[in-house]
Amino acid sequence: MRNDTRLSRMLHVLIHMGRHEERATSETIAQMLGTNPVVVRRTLGLLKEKGYVRSEKGHQGGWTLGKPLSEITLLDIHRALGTPSIFAIGLSTDHPECLVEQAVNAALTDAFEQAQALLLKRLGDVSLAQLAEDFDERYRLATLP
Repeated sequence: MRNDTRLSRMLHVLIHMGRHEERATSETIAQMLGTNPVVVRRTLGLLKEKGYVRSEKGHQGGWTLGKPLSEITLLDIHRALGTPSIFAIGLSTDHPECLVEQAVNAALTDAFEQAQALLLKRLGDVSLAQLAEDFDERYRLATLP
């Protein structure tokens, strides 16, 4: 199963958008991500619905942030993307009448729910501004003589 990298990729794009004054075209973003501009428009369209980005059509068009990075959390973007499944691990339902399968699924469901709640809380605690600050510090350290 392929990993869903949309959250990571959109966070990357948003941090870049926050660092540049000019609008970013779908073509430029697609080139940066190694994907198709149609995929960029479709994915950013989900963020646009929630007000995290704006778009302008035409010659001077492109994408810009709709809110400051400090007002957007990782959880916001995760939710805007349609809350893709956190875990690739699934439950077996081949034998729902089997008491062993029921016990295993009950234990796994409890563990998954606790882990998901913890992860979602953490995503809600981190703003994109914090990611941008982390980038700034990494850049500063990487460019020291």
